[in-house]
Amino acid sequence: MRSRPITSLSVELFAVINASPDSLNSDSIVAGADQALARAKAMLADGADALDLGGQGSTDAAAVVGWETEWQRLAPIVPALAALGVPLSVDTWRPQVARRALEAGATVLNAADGMQTDAMWKVAAEFDVPIVVPFLSGPNPREMKHVEADPIDSLIDFFDARLADADRFGMRHRCIVDPGTGFAPSNWPWEDRYLYQKIVYSNLDQLRRWNLPLYIALPWKDTPQHWELMEIVLKQQPEYGRVHYPALVRALEAKLGVGEHADSGHD
Repeated sequence: MRSRPITSLSVELFAVINASPDSLNSDSIVAGADQALARAKAMLADGADALDLGGQGSTDAAAVVGWETEWQRLAPIVPALAALGVPLSVDTWRPQVARRALEAGATVLNAADGMQTDAMWKVAAEFDVPIVVPFLSGPNPREMKHVEADPIDSLIDFFDARLADADRFGMRHRCIVDPGTGFAPSNWPWEDRYLYQKIVYSNLDQLRRWNLPLYIALPWKDTPQHWELMEIVLKQQPEYGRVHYPALVRALEAKLGVGEHADSGHD
């Protein structure tokens, strides 16, 4: 993974693999190591660079399970995907799951709790891995509130606090800033969420103030508004993206003329 912002390259794509049976995107759901490997290989062939594995859904449609069940879903999959030799992030808000996944071969912590507890910082520091730190307006994606203040000011205040925590553990240099747009409070009307995301994506330069890489959960639904949001993001060339359909992202990069593969297509 890149250790500093490099905006001349294509976005490094983490393809989503969900071991939770009730994740919102059904194409991403796998049951066991064989299905996970098949999806991983297909995603890598379609232009992904890395993999993001989760075992607990973050939307209203997903049942919240105990950490033991979450880990049971992931346990056979993590070593199988780690053997592919590409970066592998574990997407979890539970330090018990994070620890076990990193022990089993995951190489990146996608911290769905927003790194708001010392328990998660201790795990990250022990394994000295890159940390995707998403903005959250609550303790985890299932307990979020609507952002009432200015979105950009709220993001800046949140990351100032998280990076102060990171400094206590000597981990600022490992942090990757994620505006958290892949998460949403319950029952948020799409039109309001779209406007919020458009404000955030149009101001990603404000999140460069810490000189840390950016990570965006890229839109995946096929609507004009989702494609508009995708264009806004890709034109600003974040270092990392979380993606369900990497081939579509690579095609749009080429169309927009951004990234190292813009002229020749992604190998």
